[in-house]
Amino acid sequence: MPINLESVRPLPAERLHVEVYSTRTDMGNAAAHDVVKKMKELLAEKERIRMIFAAAPSQNEFLAGLTHADGIDWSRVTVFHMDEYIGLPEDDPRRFSRFLADRLFDIVRPGEVNLINTSKGLETECKRYGELLRAEPIDIVCLGIGENGHVAFNDPWVADFNDPKTVKIVQLDEACRNQQVHDGCFPDLEAVPTHAITLTIPILMAGAYLYCIVPGKTKQNAVKRTLYGRITPECPASVLRRHPNCTLYLDKDSYGN
Repeated sequence: MPINLESVRPLPAERLHVEVYSTRTDMGNAAAHDVVKKMKELLAEKERIRMIFAAAPSQNEFLAGLTHADGIDWSRVTVFHMDEYIGLPEDDPRRFSRFLADRLFDIVRPGEVNLINTSKGLETECKRYGELLRAEPIDIVCLGIGENGHVAFNDPWVADFNDPKTVKIVQLDEACRNQQVHDGCFPDLEAVPTHAITLTIPILMAGAYLYCIVPGKTKQNAVKRTLYGRITPECPASVLRRHPNCTLYLDKDSYGN
């Protein structure tokens, strides 16, 4: 059960639902439980569902929870991921496609797995992946928030709430690249790629249901800005307060006090 904190509220008249848990494991398990419940509801209503996943250590407990869930026909699930580094070899374990394959896709075996391929012409790949995403509505988006408030790789300086693109090439800012070092994904800043392909904010916000999983002390400032600051691309995650069906899952460390 979430901690009963009356202070856990976004600004008045906004829609974001917030839950705070004692531990990171409890938080991840709760998010997995809720996503599984929604998946079952949707699969009872329609033949197939479409989902987008984030790839980051912050999602580990949540993804593990999904792999242990019973009663889901994953063959009726089409999956996408949010972003991918440019410049890493296809077999590099630090690629986000590899991260999700290892922790979820290769275990549950979705019926259709759509991965971003950065070894092709990049603009052509953005177009291809965007067309796949727009082909049918997105049912569920499972995401996180970066230390600088980014969602996917929409850092503050490239975030656009009305982006005309579905998928685009971005240069990563230093705060974002430093987070990859903090997370233990790369040994130092120089090793972190400088560019990536990312889904844009409008396609993420187009998902019918959003589940945002954000643990850890390094996320405290981003969480506070998301909940209580202005809704602005300066904190891209603040736009989540406009979504009609978004739940934000925090642990005590990310919520702070």
